[in-house]
Amino acid sequence: MVSRLSLACVVFSLFLISSCLPCQAQLSSNFYDSTCPNALTTIRTAIRRAVSSERRMAASLIRLHFHDCFVQGCDASIMLDNSPSIDSEKFSFSNNNSIRGFEVIDDAKAQVESICPGVVSCADIAAVAARDASVAVGGPSWTVRLGRRDSTTASRSLADSDIPRATTSLVNLIGMFNGKGLSERDMVALSGSHTIGQARCVTFRGRIYDNSSDIDAGFASTRRRNCPSASGNGNNNLAPLDLVTPNSFDNNYFRNLIQRRGLLQSDQELFSGQSTDSIVTEYSRNASLFSSDFAAAMLRMGDIEPLTGSQGEIRRVCSVVN
Repeated sequence: MVSRLSLACVVFSLFLISSCLPCQAQLSSNFYDSTCPNALTTIRTAIRRAVSSERRMAASLIRLHFHDCFVQGCDASIMLDNSPSIDSEKFSFSNNNSIRGFEVIDDAKAQVESICPGVVSCADIAAVAARDASVAVGGPSWTVRLGRRDSTTASRSLADSDIPRATTSLVNLIGMFNGKGLSERDMVALSGSHTIGQARCVTFRGRIYDNSSDIDAGFASTRRRNCPSASGNGNNNLAPLDLVTPNSFDNNYFRNLIQRRGLLQSDQELFSGQSTDSIVTEYSRNASLFSSDFAAAMLRMGDIEPLTGSQGEIRRVCSVVN
């Protein structure tokens, strides 16, 4: 009787362990090798064309994947439009009039659907697009794990609470990333994607006008030229996140932080006399280390709570459930 109880305990313990294993075990880099062998090539062509047409799109596609993964996991919930049953994440605080790249994903999806209908998920296309966008502007590559499925729900409230904002403090940033299974180092590396892309005046107005000691005076003066102090005036005027090399994926972003030239307050928080200063310094001195850490962090981020197996669905059109 005792031995039977012991065996039952062992089996139950193994069940608990297996049920807690990360979902990445169900994702595979060769997931579509037999069902849609030309999927990755098709996506890559679409992304290269989009970034060639508008260099800024590379940053937008990386950000789209990030904002997707931080809400309900990497499930393409961010792409769903409003409907009677969907409260779209597109209209959350951090996404409204800001998140971009949907039309590029839609184009890639349409092309993939034309060769493999109902096979490749929007969530996987977003993950592959982020990798291809990085490569298109000189950034690192990584082998994307595939097999995600698309959600049938979205959550504007979770988008409001779980996506970091331009004013988020370092302590809160660390907590938000840790809550997704990402380390401080992952957070700093992923923030390095701000080596490309642009930000709207409304997101950095407070920083460039508050005369704080954590911003270079000359940098603030330059940024004020296209960002009026009055709230509501020029809110959507754009400025490059990296003033020096805004269209190249490099480590100049970290050098900017050391010089107190982070455009967003949440950027400068990474180098503000706190725990992440040493990581910023490392990356400012070693571009290859930043690149490899960025690729590894993107892989880990892509593993956040994916839907797999029979969960969710493969949407035919990314903006609506089937």
